[in-house]
Amino acid sequence: MASTVLTRTPSGAGNQKKWTYSIWFKRAVDNQESALFCVGDNPSSNMCMLRFDPDVLNFYSNNSNAGRFTTKRKFRDTNAWYHVVVAYDSANATSDDRLKFYVNGERTATSDMTGVSAVAQDTDSKVNTTTKIYIGERPDGNNHFDGIMSHIHFCDGYAYAASDFGETDSTTGEWKIKTNPSVTYGTNGFFILKDGNSVTDQSGNSNNFAVEAGNLTNTEDCPSNIFATFNYNANNANAILSQGGTTVSHSSTSWKRALSNLGATSGKWYWEVKRNNSNTPFYKFGMIEETGQYANMPAHEHHADNAYGWAWYVNGGNIELRTAQAVISGYSQSDLGNTSMGNGDIICVALDLDNGRLHARKNDGSWLKSGDPAAGTGGYAIANWSAGKLYIPATSVYQNATCEHNFGNGYFGTTAVSSAGTNASNIGIFEYDVPTGFTALSTKGLNE
Repeated sequence: MASTVLTRTPSGAGNQKKWTYSIWFKRAVDNQESALFCVGDNPSSNMCMLRFDPDVLNFYSNNSNAGRFTTKRKFRDTNAWYHVVVAYDSANATSDDRLKFYVNGERTATSDMTGVSAVAQDTDSKVNTTTKIYIGERPDGNNHFDGIMSHIHFCDGYAYAASDFGETDSTTGEWKIKTNPSVTYGTNGFFILKDGNSVTDQSGNSNNFAVEAGNLTNTEDCPSNIFATFNYNANNANAILSQGGTTVSHSSTSWKRALSNLGATSGKWYWEVKRNNSNTPFYKFGMIEETGQYANMPAHEHHADNAYGWAWYVNGGNIELRTAQAVISGYSQSDLGNTSMGNGDIICVALDLDNGRLHARKNDGSWLKSGDPAAGTGGYAIANWSAGKLYIPATSVYQNATCEHNFGNGYFGTTAVSSAGTNASNIGIFEYDVPTGFTALSTKGLNE
């Protein structure tokens, strides 16, 4: 939701001395200031917000008596879902308990913060007034959030702990979501983005939000099942990432690459890549083996510049297969039937790490090189393939190329798949049929 803004203006003021805000989110980038929650109409005189600055979280109010802090903890993992809770209770007799902050179930101690300004007793906050609420940016249009949000709760008149919205999984030990928490919302309370992209209030209060700007898309990625996206922190040669790390683009005359935040050592994985530009683009998509050699690649190199990267290369509109800076013998454009890639076409990728094979097809056509992913035959037998090595999806782009990826989220950029194909694993939503035995690269898929 890089340019998406959700807003609501309460019709009346609520309890300004006691409230709770709870949100689950996943960042797409970690180096930008971005707002998770903001109430105000003037950043210099009337505002309270929770925002990234740029990789730490900052709670700020123009009224210093209403509390301020900045975490020492850095939020740099673009693969992780985080759960944060802010509980404001200025009437509390204990000074340290008037403003509590939790991350993934654990309360953050004052010693783990900087710039702390304690809440003076009985101070009214700027939250829960009749001033407009912003989720995803500041009221001046700055600090856009780029990533995914889910299960946003606001409780008017109640100071809850993180354990009211989440709990520790008894099997994995991980912090997990409570999809229907037992909390009271009060007059101005709300619960939005529950199990989808609906801004209709699920608290029973009808305190609905509006999408004021941008496109609020649904996604299969959620705290209980994280799908592959591209990782901003993967290396020093990042392309431009957007749409929650699923769209890769670049505008200058050099190669830029992007790596997925998930990889696999075995199994059968499927994803889709869509061309979204009308000019003649150059882009490569496939995978790379995670070796020490890759970490030392120069910034201008694409991921198939050495013998540990493989890429289906759209070169001037037609597709070929390359590795180590060369076309693989038998996989030139003519060998692949001069398969063209027009604007809007989709390449389906099937990576078989049980048999060491890489497959591709255009839209719902035949698999290239007589491939049969379900049978484990045809396609490309990966050179230097070794069972147990980690392989990671990768895309590289050149001037003016834009690639939209569907790793199972059900979208290409902001456009939903038009007719979901069959998928026996029931993990993810794809445009075309997923080959038997293959599934989406996700935490659930990796653990099955």
